[in-house]
Amino acid sequence: MEVNPNSQQSTGNTSTSNTLGNVQRPGEYLRHVRLNKKAELVDISKVLNIPLRTLEALEKDDYNALPEAAFIKGYYRVYARHLDVDASTIIQRFDEIYQNETGVQANHGLKDSPIKIMGKLPGSNSNRNRLWMKRIGLLILLVLIGWIAFTTLQNWSQKKKATLDDAASNVSAPSSVQVLSVDQNQAASGDKLELKISRPTTLNIVDSTGKVLATGRQSDNLVLNGQSPFQIQLDDAKAVSLNLNGEAISLSPYTVNDKADFRLSR
Repeated sequence: MEVNPNSQQSTGNTSTSNTLGNVQRPGEYLRHVRLNKKAELVDISKVLNIPLRTLEALEKDDYNALPEAAFIKGYYRVYARHLDVDASTIIQRFDEIYQNETGVQANHGLKDSPIKIMGKLPGSNSNRNRLWMKRIGLLILLVLIGWIAFTTLQNWSQKKKATLDDAASNVSAPSSVQVLSVDQNQAASGDKLELKISRPTTLNIVDSTGKVLATGRQSDNLVLNGQSPFQIQLDDAKAVSLNLNGEAISLSPYTVNDKADFRLSR
């Protein structure tokens, strides 16, 4: 085993030198053990979950690059156990060197040390709180997005239904008008009333004999025969063009608020 020429000679506990041999510093000793076992520092870093730069500082006994003494001893203990060497002797040697180099006595007790067996530090309460806040915020965001999507879909569905209803109402439906049938003799001797209808409208037409020639909602053109004068009622006069015996009849004189209710004679 190599001897570090820059290592300091221990003036204290002789049991330490028996354990470490001629290597006076704990990091240098652990490095030689690792090399004898032909283990790579990168692999040990992954197994122990300790950063590679931390293990490198341990092997170099570079305490300025490491945290306080309690943490350093925790790392030494984990590393020594992994290499199957006596951790307590290494800790003793570290206490002597650390006190000599820093003038600060290293606390020997690691019972309350935050270093765990795999070298991981427990997460703080603030970190856990921040994690939960992020999760809650994400959940609220997902709920909000879902609600917006549902509302948008519902509004779109209602608008589409209203559009379809409007389109259906504008489609020419089969005529519901009731047209009174007349015989040929009556048609020849009576008057001929023609209605050209541009859009569905409700009408009621009665001749002078009191016969209802047409009534109800109508979307098709009509040709009616009866005795004038005719009593004519139109809900939408602008939708109707009227001819009596082949003569065009203007409805504007009889129209009030788009409705017409008048008597028509020849």
